Amino acid sequence: MSLSEHVRILGRGPGRSRSLTQTEAYDAMQLMLADGTSPEAVGALLMLLRMKGETADEIAGLASSAQVGNGALAHVDLDWPSYAAGRTRGAAWFLLSAKLVAQAGHRVLLHGWNGADTKVRAGLFQAGIGSATDLEDAARLLDRDGIAYLPLEKVYPALFRLLNLREVLGLRSCVNTVCRMLNPGAASASVQGVFHPSYRLLQADAAALLGWKNLSVIKGGGGEFERHPSKEIAAFGLREGVAWEGVVPATTQDPRRLSSTQDASLLAAWEHTEVGAFEVEIVVGTAALALDTLGVRDSRSAALAQWDARRPAKVA
Repeated sequence: MSLSEHVRILGRGPGRSRSLTQTEAYDAMQLMLADGTSPEAVGALLMLLRMKGETADEIAGLASSAQVGNGALAHVDLDWPSYAAGRTRGAAWFLLSAKLVAQAGHRVLLHGWNGADTKVRAGLFQAGIGSATDLEDAARLLDRDGIAYLPLEKVYPALFRLLNLREVLGLRSCVNTVCRMLNPGAASASVQGVFHPSYRLLQADAAALLGWKNLSVIKGGGGEFERHPSKEIAAFGLREGVAWEGVVPATTQDPRRLSSTQDASLLAAWEHTEVGAFEVEIVVGTAALALDTLGVRDSRSAALAQWDARRPAKVA
C-alpha cells in the first residue's frame, strides 16, 4: 500500500473517509520514515490526521512502527518523555524529580526534543544528568548514574525530521504524541505530561493497545510531566495493564505559576542550597507521582526521604 492510499482513506470526504486501523497506521509510519517518500503525501497525511483527530489505534500503530529497527535499551524501569515547547513553563524542576526516582534505585530514561526552548537541555547539565550520543552511550550512563537523557535527533533522525515538519506546516502534528509513546527502553512504567487535557485519555488508550503495564498522564507544567503543587491534578493511565484514573490532591496553597520559577536554582537546589517551599513541592510532588506509577507505596513519603537524602550531582 502506498502512502497515497492512506491519504485517500482519511480524505475521501464526509461519509466516506475513516480513521486508519492500527495496522494501516503502522504501515503509514514505515512509509513516512522511508527515503524517497513524497513529502507532499507525508504533509497531507499528517494534516488530515490533525484535522480528524487521532485515534488510539492510530497512535499505537504509528508509535510501534517508529521503533522498528532502532533496538531497545535493557533494564529501564521508568520511561520519561519530554517534548513540550516550554513557552508557559519556568525552570525544568521535573529533572530533579527524575533524579530522585533514580536515586531511589529505579533506572530512569528521559528522552526528548523541545524545539527552540533551551530550559530542558540546559537543566540536564545543571542537574548532572548525562545526555547520550546513542543507545550504547545511554546504557553506559544508566549503569553509572541510574538515569540518562536520549536526544531524539541523535537516535531517531528520520522521526526527528517528521517532528520538525511543524516548521514547514505551521502546525503541530500527531508525531509529537508518537514521540511521547516511543518508550525506547521498553520500560514497564511511563510518566507523560500533556498541554491539552484531551490527550491524557488518548495516550492512555494507546498505551493499553501497546500492552504497557503502568502509565500516568497529567496536564503538566508547560506540557511536561511536572505537577503544580497548589492544584488538584487529574491523572489518567494504567495500573498493571488496567485503565486507571486518579486525583492527586494539592499540597500547598501557594498560588504562584510554575513559569515564575528561576532556571538558575536547579543546581543550587540539588546541592542543598536554600530553596523555596514551592519549588520543593514541585519536585517532591512530581517524584511522588512517578514513584506511585512504579508501584511504590506511600510514594510521597518515599519522595520526601529521597529529597532529604539527595547526593551532589555528577556533571556528565
